[in-house]
Amino acid sequence: MSLQDRCVDADPEIRRLAVLEIAELAEEDLAPLLVAALKDVAPAVREAAALGLEAIETEQAVTALADALLDPEPAVREAAARSLSELKETDCGVWLLPRLAAPTPFARAAVLRALRELRVAESAAAAAELLDDPAAEVRREAIGVLGYLKHRPALERISSLSRDDPAEEVRRAAVGAIAYAAAEPAVAATLAAALQDPSWRVREEAATALSRSTRELAGPSLLLVLEDEFWQVRLRGVRSLGRLREPRAVAPLIEALDHAHANLRKEAALALGEIAAVEAQGPLERAADDPDPEVRKSARLALSQIAAAAAAAR
Repeated sequence: MSLQDRCVDADPEIRRLAVLEIAELAEEDLAPLLVAALKDVAPAVREAAALGLEAIETEQAVTALADALLDPEPAVREAAARSLSELKETDCGVWLLPRLAAPTPFARAAVLRALRELRVAESAAAAAELLDDPAAEVRREAIGVLGYLKHRPALERISSLSRDDPAEEVRRAAVGAIAYAAAEPAVAATLAAALQDPSWRVREEAATALSRSTRELAGPSLLLVLEDEFWQVRLRGVRSLGRLREPRAVAPLIEALDHAHANLRKEAALALGEIAAVEAQGPLERAADDPDPEVRKSARLALSQIAAAAAAAR
């Protein structure tokens, strides 16, 4: 029995297996069979077809997947969204742009997620309009599109969302999206304010983003992060202080070498090496005997960096 015949067999399991075989072949001329299978009465067949279209970047396939974002079955919708997120050709973005008017938040968010990876300049205006969407997931993905494009006209609006949006996921996305401009005083101030956000995930994102700022703008705020109640936030702060080579962080970083969490001890050692803090040699030598192998490795690396900096300064 041919693949075409199996795709219309009365048994849904035979149809599903045929779809899987077509997907495995990944031949563009067979894509119409997968598109047709997206209309199958069996959800399992439609899901397999949506996943199978992942590598097919024709207008027919892309628009069919966009239609599948409105499928009544959650598994089919998720499969379609996953395949759309794997698109690589910018032409696909042109076909997707009209779908930003989809009637469901899930569909609008999925289209935005696909557009983010495609970095289609034309998507900026539509994404900017969706910053006011009532659904948090849509606002989050719209921010992602604009952040990937480094769309400066939206910088102030996204900065305001990092402070004022009621949804944690949106504030966190906004903080990450403006990180590229962290060296600008106004943006650095916004990121510093985000270090006081009630959500530790937002604070963690802000601590990471500030590593792209300057020591003068970010250093004082990041030093305060070392007192955050969540070790995950402190870890990102430690990492950023190391990247900024902030000398005022040496004393608290030495203290962090004794922290209960090995990941934080490791990051503290690495940061001290980047700063090349001579006064940390003794503590780092002790950390070179830490029970955790990653901490020991980081301490030895830091000691070699300090030695190299001292030799270069002679």
